Amino acid sequence: MASIQVTPALSIDESELEITFVRSSGPGGQNVNKVATAAQLRFDAAHSRSLPDDVRARLLSRAGSRLTRAGELIITARRFRTQERNRQDAIDRLVEMIRTAATPPKRRRKTKVSRAAKANRVDAKRRRATTKRLRGPVSDE
Repeated sequence: MASIQVTPALSIDESELEITFVRSSGPGGQNVNKVATAAQLRFDAAHSRSLPDDVRARLLSRAGSRLTRAGELIITARRFRTQERNRQDAIDRLVEMIRTAATPPKRRRKTKVSRAAKANRVDAKRRRATTKRLRGPVSDE
């Protein structure tokens, strides 16, 4: 069985992917109506044995509308005119999605607004208020 390398520490088994071909709406002229060139890749992300729990959770949260209720990730590739190139494109997109989910998010460091930044903000507010006040009606005095 072949496996697809996602990161040096993570790979997914090709047997977990189900690829079917459907008719494409993309380029191909009259051939579009006859040949099923668009690749539809299905990957059961919710029940995959290849994915660690933290990566699975991030992948499922980022999948959005590509995720079914059953937890299957569906990627449709119809950019190219041949089955093989669309199949490879779908696999590449899946690998990229898993790769981004495999990198843990950076921890946020709490920071304080500096005293100078606060002073600048107050000065800018004062200047703006003065400008607006001067736009008011002119008195006779």
